[in-house]
Amino acid sequence: MKLTKNTHACVRLEKDGRTLVIDPGMFTEKDAALGADVLLVTHEHPDHFDEGRLRAALDADPATEVWTLRSVAEQLAAAFPGRVHTVGDGDAFSAAGFDVQVHGELHAVIHPDIPRITNVGFLVDGTVFHPGDALTVPDRPVETLFLPVMAPWNKISEVIDYVREVKPVRAYDIHDALLTDLARPIYDRQIGALGGTDHRRLAPGDSAEL
Repeated sequence: MKLTKNTHACVRLEKDGRTLVIDPGMFTEKDAALGADVLLVTHEHPDHFDEGRLRAALDADPATEVWTLRSVAEQLAAAFPGRVHTVGDGDAFSAAGFDVQVHGELHAVIHPDIPRITNVGFLVDGTVFHPGDALTVPDRPVETLFLPVMAPWNKISEVIDYVREVKPVRAYDIHDALLTDLARPIYDRQIGALGGTDHRRLAPGDSAEL
C-alpha cells in the first residue's frame, strides 16, 4: 500500500488503483476526501469528521461509500441511501479491495466532566491501524500504527506506553496539527528513544510505501 499523510488525523491509503481515506476533518485539506473509493470515519469530532468534505466526495463519485459509527452515519445516510454503513467494535467488512476490521468503542477521556462519545479504530488489511481518538490495542499484531501524538486527551507518557503495548513494526505520527515546530523534536526524540519501535513522521502531502 501507498500511504499519504494529510494534515492532522487524515491518511490516504492506495492499493491496486483503489483509494481509502480515514478521518478527513476540518484541519485537513479541503480535497482530502475527493477521489476516495472508501471513506472511514472514527468518530464525530470535527477534526476527524467534516460533513461538508464527505458530502462533496459522495456527490462527486456515486460509487464512493462510507463506513463509520452511528453518530456520523445518521448525519449522512438519508442523503446517500445505501452508501453509508454503520459499524462497531468487532465488525469486519471488505470494500474496494480493502479488508477492514473495527476495534474499540469509546473516545479517550478528555476530562471526567465531559461525557465520553463513541470512537472506533480501523485495522486495514490486517496490518495498518488507525485508532481515532483512543489508545485502543487491537487483539492482533499491527505492522503500522498511526499514532495520535498530541491531543487534549493525552500526554506523551501515555503515547509512549501505547506504542510499547501495541508493539508495531513502525509508528507514523497523526493527530499532530496542534503540535508546534518547537515541540516536534522533543516528541520525536522521546517517542523514538522510549517507544521501542521505528518511529516516523511525514509532512502533509508526503508519502511512503507500506
